[in-house]
Amino acid sequence: MPQITVACAENGLRVGEDHQNAKLTNSEVDRIRELHDGGLGYQRLAAMFEVSKSTIRMIVKYERRATPPAKFKTISVE
Repeated sequence: MPQITVACAENGLRVGEDHQNAKLTNSEVDRIRELHDGGLGYQRLAAMFEVSKSTIRMIVKYERRATPPAKFKTISVE
């Protein structure tokens, strides 16, 4: 069975683009924050990245995707 290495928080849970439910890459999250700092609103960013306005708001306010990886672990994938 193939294995991959994923980023994890201190508690061992996957974070960032390695989280099993992640819809955006780490670089897309960084770009969203840059574009918002440059003046783009939540509505426009949501349309550009095909996510909800509330997701954009939580990303910009560092309520989501704010946990940096503390360690890495190897998991099996199917």
